[in-house]
Amino acid sequence: MNKLPRVPFADWIDQFVDWLTSHFGGVFDGVANGVENVVNGIVSGLGFIPSILLTVIISLIAWWLTTKRIALFSLIGFLFIDYLGYWEAMLNTLALVLTSVIISIIIGIPIGIWASQKDSVRKIVTPILDFMQTMPAFVYLLPAIFFFNIGVVPGVVASVIFAMPPTIRLTILGIQQVPEDIIEATESFGSTTSQRLFKVQIPLASPTIMAGINQSIMLALSMVVIASMVGAPGLGEEVYRAVTQLKTGVGVEAGLAIVIVAIVLDRITQNVGMKKQRRTL
Repeated sequence: MNKLPRVPFADWIDQFVDWLTSHFGGVFDGVANGVENVVNGIVSGLGFIPSILLTVIISLIAWWLTTKRIALFSLIGFLFIDYLGYWEAMLNTLALVLTSVIISIIIGIPIGIWASQKDSVRKIVTPILDFMQTMPAFVYLLPAIFFFNIGVVPGVVASVIFAMPPTIRLTILGIQQVPEDIIEATESFGSTTSQRLFKVQIPLASPTIMAGINQSIMLALSMVVIASMVGAPGLGEEVYRAVTQLKTGVGVEAGLAIVIVAIVLDRITQNVGMKKQRRTL
């Protein structure tokens, strides 16, 4: 039985990656330096504050934005991380997550706003988001290593690609769910498209947008262990080392530290969204 000729798809991808690396190497180096400076700046800024003082600050922020129980959990949780000796690793993880989420917000929200206003853009963006969310996260590490070498930068890039879709999707959803009667009322008063967008639609959609940011934070945190495989420091590196050395206790300790950070960030961003929703009602 004759077989159909095999299309050299993998070879085409390798050639395309080589072409990008040879023609845009300077651009990738600039991006890498910028991302690395941001991550190092966050780590240095947070590391300058004593661990106990930073724990108290985080707990006060949690109390202000959430409840006393979450504030107490934040206080005990971060003191526990410091007690276990994972404070520096936690700061590196927090810097990686914050950098990834900031980039996701800067890129994702404008794309979401644009796609919510134009159906043609939304039809192009939606399958790309499907591709980004269904592709295994490990695959993103391969081109990231070629473009940015090993270290924290490919980890951030892979985290951004993996974590950005919820921000874009929920920005589109939030703006499109603004009631039609409100849109008609703004049009009857003669508001322009930009006035309607920035003074009505985005404020009303902000709780949904915050939900997307919350999901992006959780997805970025889920990438910390995968990012450690390409040299990204942090709690993920501790988990990965524990797995390779079969140290169950160390892996559980580092995993608990990741869980504590995830719960605190999740509750804070959730309650920010809920407060925005109460203000709009």
